Amino acid sequence: MSGITPSQTVGPYFKYGLTPGGAYQWNDAFGNDLVTTDVTGERIRIVGRVFDGDGKPIGDSMLEIWQADAQGRFADPQDRRAIPNSAFKGFGRCGTDADGAFSFSTVRPGKVPGPDGKPQAPHILLAVYARGMTQQAMTRIYFDGDAANAADSILALVPPDRRATLIAKREAGEVATYRFDVHLQGDKETVFFDV
Repeated sequence: MSGITPSQTVGPYFKYGLTPGGAYQWNDAFGNDLVTTDVTGERIRIVGRVFDGDGKPIGDSMLEIWQADAQGRFADPQDRRAIPNSAFKGFGRCGTDADGAFSFSTVRPGKVPGPDGKPQAPHILLAVYARGMTQQAMTRIYFDGDAANAADSILALVPPDRRATLIAKREAGEVATYRFDVHLQGDKETVFFDV
């Protein structure tokens, strides 16, 4: 036998795993636009691309985000601070296009309590699924220029020379847009957490 055999993988993804747009006969459970009519806070966009270890875009990966609302509350029964009548769920999913690009429309999250009880800097949790990976890679998106980053207990666990891989950079424009590229391996590899 010659050649490389395929590994167990979590991709590529079938279209029905990415339901937005009513392409299927059931309600869209999630998409890349998290903004609801009742949500408050600064509307933002997260844009970026996913790259493999050779710096090539991955056109069939899938990303999921989970975040708090602008007041730092999660849409979760365990978060007793949550507003029961809010339609904002803080969860979204997006597939990458042929160039590895993705985007999310959401609100800038507020500070949430950390494991030590101290507030964490505003951040978005990100799971990346891609071919050849047997499980998702977990990371966080922090925001460039946020003073709270300096005191964040989780960000402090990351070596200083690697923290920039977790910081979304603000781009010029009317809508607050942040760029966050994901590098699965290589010299620019994004920091991923073992959770």
